[in-house]
Amino acid sequence: MDPQQLRTFVAVVDHRSFSAAAQALGYTQSAISQHIAALEADLEAPLLSRRPVAPTEAGERLLEHARPLLLRLHAARADIARLRQVRPGRLALACTPGALTPATALALVRARTATPQLVASVRMCGRAEAVQAVLTGTADLALVDGAVAPSDPLPLSDAAPLPAFPVSEEPLAVLMPDTHPLAGRSALQLADLAAARWIDAPDAAVPLAQLRSATQSDGFGHQLTYTGCDIRGLALLVAAGAGLTTAALPAAEGIPGIAAIPITEPRIVHRTELLHPRTPTAPAAELLDALRPK
Repeated sequence: MDPQQLRTFVAVVDHRSFSAAAQALGYTQSAISQHIAALEADLEAPLLSRRPVAPTEAGERLLEHARPLLLRLHAARADIARLRQVRPGRLALACTPGALTPATALALVRARTATPQLVASVRMCGRAEAVQAVLTGTADLALVDGAVAPSDPLPLSDAAPLPAFPVSEEPLAVLMPDTHPLAGRSALQLADLAAARWIDAPDAAVPLAQLRSATQSDGFGHQLTYTGCDIRGLALLVAAGAGLTTAALPAAEGIPGIAAIPITEPRIVHRTELLHPRTPTAPAAELLDALRPK
């Protein structure tokens, strides 16, 4: 299959429009139609219905393959570019909200101070976006957090080509209003909260699916979805009684209106990992050494 035809197909699906996809990709609408027709002829299956524009069953199946394939092609190009030391004066860090710690911030500032001409940036984003940023070269490093059993690696999709190492493991806590009946507890069992009301905040907190997996439960239902990376905004919702969420215990302690209760059962921790390309730039390699546990 022609990668450009796959890219066109994904763009049409995402925009739900041939004309909008043409505008996004810089093609004529006729060229977009030709790409889709050629792909359908190659696969001998209709991939898109036209009114409205939507993937067929075969199109949905192709979409499952197309996105990872295009990501890996983009990652291959970025990996080769790193061998030429592209952008040696840049240090771009992609970071999930729960992964940025005072130690990380201090290491980044020291790297910037040691090299005044260095252009440093930090981008807060979700886990999948952080991984993809390093794969595609838009970020030099990624700090990603999640909840796992002690010493287990984070289950990160698409991250296989990227080396990673743990930066920290901390107790995981449930965040609840300080007026909650359980707010005075010294510890909690996660399974006891399966029937509670939770906030679904997959980028700012531990995804609820991971909590279900850890407790082998179908619970952890939610009535509110929080989209974004602002932990302060999430904490305000918790304090107002919108539902429970999770965070690393050290980061959650001291938030006004919030009680942070450590989870003792099951044995899961808040883990942060640093993901990096096999050939990091010089500034990225220096930050890697600074953050690697001694």
